[in-house]
Amino acid sequence: MKKITLSLIIILLAISCGQEKSGDRLLEEPDKNEHLIAENALKINKDKNTIKERFSSPKDYKWIEENPDSFGYFIENFKLKPYGSQILRYDNSPISTQHLHEAVFDIDTGNKDLQQCADAVIRLRAEYLYKIKKTDDIKFHFTSGHLLSWNDYKNGTRAFVNGNSVSFRKTAGFDDSYQGFRNYLDLIFNYAGTISLNKETQPVTKSSDLKTGDILITPGSPGHVVFIAGVCKNKEGKKLFLLGEGFTPAQSIHLLSNPFQKNISPWYDLDVNAPETKTARYIFKPTNFRSF
Repeated sequence: MKKITLSLIIILLAISCGQEKSGDRLLEEPDKNEHLIAENALKINKDKNTIKERFSSPKDYKWIEENPDSFGYFIENFKLKPYGSQILRYDNSPISTQHLHEAVFDIDTGNKDLQQCADAVIRLRAEYLYKIKKTDDIKFHFTSGHLLSWNDYKNGTRAFVNGNSVSFRKTAGFDDSYQGFRNYLDLIFNYAGTISLNKETQPVTKSSDLKTGDILITPGSPGHVVFIAGVCKNKEGKKLFLLGEGFTPAQSIHLLSNPFQKNISPWYDLDVNAPETKTARYIFKPTNFRSF
């Protein structure tokens, strides 16, 4: 179990996607879904190493251009591992389901079972803010509601848990190294989850407003989250979307294929008003899109 608990209630809430395999929203086991798998109709530029370069938009659609300083640009241009790379667990062993993704992000997972679904989104968001030097904005809530910023952590503030209470004290020296930053994120991963991430984001109520970096989330236990990793649009203004995710146990951040619409895979046709949204490895019901 990933999460360090504050109480029995927090145990039930904070483990987030850690119990998804016992939930009723995961799709059937891979061997029962093999009939959904076929060669993609769209060309994939397998020699390219970013999402935007590797994945062509469907006919009559064009990639939406992102501001170079935006979170969307950061995701779309994030380095990918070579095409065909496996999804690996935190212990470097391959997961059993290797047929539902089209790309693996070139970013570490850590060596503990921490960076799961919500944590993958937190990791990318934090890395983006760290890269553009907006360190004042790197701050995340625990599931309990307590807030810890990177600025406080690098100045020595640490979290102390005693039963149901959380307190913060300055017990360490200043450390703004990247390793210190990773240590901070591991602490956040330990206490945060889909519930806290849901509260830290704002609802998206129009499909036309969806953009790269937005998330589709079911908060709770079980819970899960995917993030929009690319957007294209046709002349009529209709959008299609790429989806990425982390999962449990902690594993490589990856870009999902679309086994339900192979003619546009890995792109998805998404609707914020849909009663449910089915992705390659999880069914979101209700549909709940949110934005940072």
